[in-house]
Amino acid sequence: QVQLVESGGGLVQPGGSLRLSCAASGINFNIYALNWYRQAPGKQRELVAGITSGFNTNYADSVKGRFTISRDNAKNTVYLQMNSLKSEDTATYYCNANRQSALVIGSRIDYWGQGTQVTVSS
Repeated sequence: QVQLVESGGGLVQPGGSLRLSCAASGINFNIYALNWYRQAPGKQRELVAGITSGFNTNYADSVKGRFTISRDNAKNTVYLQMNSLKSEDTATYYCNANRQSALVIGSRIDYWGQGTQVTVSS
């Protein structure tokens, strides 16, 4: 079965760094676009960063220059390196993998991890 398992979250001080990992199984990892989303209490889930199967990346303005998304296809893993962390980065971070369906026109197949908590606090 398909599984996305996040790890690497925790408590970090402002200005510190964390590296999140998401290990995938049960999918042809190489053809999937990968994203990191986050959701803080009382807020909507937002896209933080994404990387395509062609290694193109995009970032939310709030994290641009501080976060880096990368993927290691040999390890079926996507990473989110988070530097210069701020209190407003506190959220549950979710890994997402998606691709265009080959069977249903205009549809997307996507999977989600269980989330990992990131808390930025002194």
